Amino acid sequence: MTQQQIAPALVPAFAPTGTLRASINLGNPVLANRDPVGGDPVGVSVDLAHAFGRRLGVPVELVVFEKAAASVDAVRTEKADIGFFAVDPARSEGLRFTTPYVLIEGSYLVPDSSELADNGQVDREGIRISVGSGSAYDLFLTRAIEHAEIVRLHGAAPALAAARSREVEVAAGIRQLLEAEARRAPGVRVLPGRFMVIQQAMGIPDVRGAAAQDVLGSFVEEMKADGFVSDALERHGVDGAVVAPAAQLPS
Repeated sequence: MTQQQIAPALVPAFAPTGTLRASINLGNPVLANRDPVGGDPVGVSVDLAHAFGRRLGVPVELVVFEKAAASVDAVRTEKADIGFFAVDPARSEGLRFTTPYVLIEGSYLVPDSSELADNGQVDREGIRISVGSGSAYDLFLTRAIEHAEIVRLHGAAPALAAARSREVEVAAGIRQLLEAEARRAPGVRVLPGRFMVIQQAMGIPDVRGAAAQDVLGSFVEEMKADGFVSDALERHGVDGAVVAPAAQLPS
């Protein structure tokens, strides 16, 4: 795939300060973590941020957050220039998204003693579902759940702990994270299948305009097509996500 050329006049739309400020969410371990040795942010989203900075010819500053909602707000309020988010209608105001670059499964964690055997049994009276407040699965379940109660907690770790301690009947989250929790210690299990597919995309503040959105979207499609995203997933040992299919961009 031919490498896109970014018009110099568009560079300030992405880096008005002369530096590309990239909002990184450490709350999604599929996309970003801290290096266990040096503590620096590492992951697929970090790699994409640096690659886009190189494409623009500007330095990159990582603006790091522990929760998705804070990472989204940083871009929406232009405290950061780009971000890496799950696409959701509740996040569309004030943002422009690209097509997705990675797909992640959202699943349920339950205590081993639970009678729940599949995802279709979760949405009923008397069931409490813990989620990280403002996460992609919180937003999705807020629209989809009709009978169960959603218990919003400060991040993924407290949500998983609530299921293990029987404070709730179910915890919702990224499948890879739930499987790691189930392997960590006996007492919980992951229900088979998924209740949603999370589409991870790049985003910019809405005020940066449609031309900037198109450029960023073309960059994402190029990174998928030339193997950059798949290589990054492999390099960082991610097995809970797949590269999103190629999208047809406007000509």
